[in-house]
Amino acid sequence: MTSSVPPYPPSRNLLEGKSVVITAAAGTGIGFATAKRCLEEGGAVLLSDWHERRLDEAVEQLRLDGNDASGVVCDVTKEEDVQGLISSAEERFGAIDIMINNAGLGGQDTLVEMEDEQWNRVLDVTLNGTMRCTRAALRHMVRNQTGVIVNNASVLGWRAQAGQSHYAAAKAGVMALTRCAAIEAAEFGVRVNAVSPSFASHPFLEKVSDPDLLKGLESQEAFGRGAQPWEVANVIVFLASDLSSYMTGESVSVSSQRA
Repeated sequence: MTSSVPPYPPSRNLLEGKSVVITAAAGTGIGFATAKRCLEEGGAVLLSDWHERRLDEAVEQLRLDGNDASGVVCDVTKEEDVQGLISSAEERFGAIDIMINNAGLGGQDTLVEMEDEQWNRVLDVTLNGTMRCTRAALRHMVRNQTGVIVNNASVLGWRAQAGQSHYAAAKAGVMALTRCAAIEAAEFGVRVNAVSPSFASHPFLEKVSDPDLLKGLESQEAFGRGAQPWEVANVIVFLASDLSSYMTGESVSVSSQRA
């Protein structure tokens, strides 16, 4: 049985006056949904993505409602791009209140058939990219003695799935990075947490994925459907907001998977 999608939530101004930087926010997935929710909650948002055309389209779409959105091209596998993103955010906002690291790359490859290039590419985007952006944001936030970082991990950091050894290893690494960074940052008033979604359904994923694979993933969910990207974004907004002020180093599962 498939449950219906709940109503879209109204704004509660949870991020009123906050500056937000979000990586991999172009397209139709969790990053774009998070940018939209952050704007609706009163934040000023700087989006980034490696794909310039998609990024421009995303910013234009978000601005249709008069929102305070802008974009900077950033490839998280390049340290100079990450530094450029932080510098652009500092120029625009002065202080970065919230950094949301959403960039990630997956694949469907069994370990015995996987080449080093496939393994390295997934880890460089998903784990190393998150490290680069977390490190750059922390350097800024530690100086200011305040800030929040939210990383996008996955339930595959805890659970096994065939064909996902590279992605699962990267996401487990994101969880460990989050925990360690949180301990180092706590004395400076900076919080670091992660969300760990199971399966979020959106048009791009449906376009590039095997329909049978998506059906199988849906069947594992108690609600009989994947999450809407904005349902994951809601939890990211919670972790970014003052409502989660006593949480740091946590990886919060956003999942209806069966036990």
